[in-house]
Amino acid sequence: MVSISDSKTTHPFIELLRPEIAEMDLALPAASALLASYLATGSLPSLMSFIIAVIGGYAAITSSYVYNDCCDVDIDSINLPNRPLPSAQLEKRKALIYAIFLGVVASAAALILNPESFIVLIIAVATISVYSSIAKRSTFLSFVPVGISYGLVPIGIWLAFDPAGIFKQPDYGSILPLPAIFLGLMMCFTDWGFTLSGVARDVEGDRARGAPTFPVTFGVPATAKFVTLMWIVGVIASIAIGITAHLGPVFFAGAILAGIWMLSQSFDFIKNPTPPRGGRLFLQGSRYRGIMFGSLVVDVLLMILLSGYASILW
Repeated sequence: MVSISDSKTTHPFIELLRPEIAEMDLALPAASALLASYLATGSLPSLMSFIIAVIGGYAAITSSYVYNDCCDVDIDSINLPNRPLPSAQLEKRKALIYAIFLGVVASAAALILNPESFIVLIIAVATISVYSSIAKRSTFLSFVPVGISYGLVPIGIWLAFDPAGIFKQPDYGSILPLPAIFLGLMMCFTDWGFTLSGVARDVEGDRARGAPTFPVTFGVPATAKFVTLMWIVGVIASIAIGITAHLGPVFFAGAILAGIWMLSQSFDFIKNPTPPRGGRLFLQGSRYRGIMFGSLVVDVLLMILLSGYASILW
């Protein structure tokens, strides 16, 4: 998990949230909530539940960013010296409190919506914490827990609107339908590509601090090839979401066009396997997921509106 750039906002607490990729971090819980509610009930979720889910999901994601910054101060002092912590704009103790606060917000949201979501959140937090505090300094496979934890985010949101019935009697039916599974897999695989492209950007700092990341161990060219493979699998999984959820043309148009663009950028990374190109691909991966999830949101809203219009006519 990496930052995109040096500090650009005037407030360090905002900068710790990675505002440059906020559209992805907001679109993911929004799309997961809408799709889960639509498939479970054929309608929109309640506005309050939707807001709680989006805020909770965003808080869960950003809390991991802040904690990661706390663990990576020495590395960021080389790669991104103007970030809030290495530049001493903010004390590490305050950043840790901030991470805990965001985690409490996420936990409260999960408990309000469904205890099952809270259990998934705990697993995701524990997994990403292993990455930040232990794995990054000990193995080239440190990216694995990152993808797993982010793959669990849409699962936790999904269970809030379509319970599995483990801690709460399900209102509608299935434990975890195929669209939810593919949503989790898509996030997992694309996050492996997403994270490693950014880690490639930070290869010199990681090498200097003794972090045996994938790019440090195998080089940026090999990383570019692996990143591209992950994006290929992720784009295929995104199409599988649409097929299994019976989504409409708006989603498929957005997912396919954005996927083609993303893959073209990944292949360009193979042609130009440099740390700066990896950093740009990291940002482009955020844009892709924002567009793909945005297309899903628009498609679901249109299907619900058309369904309501058809019922009025009949």
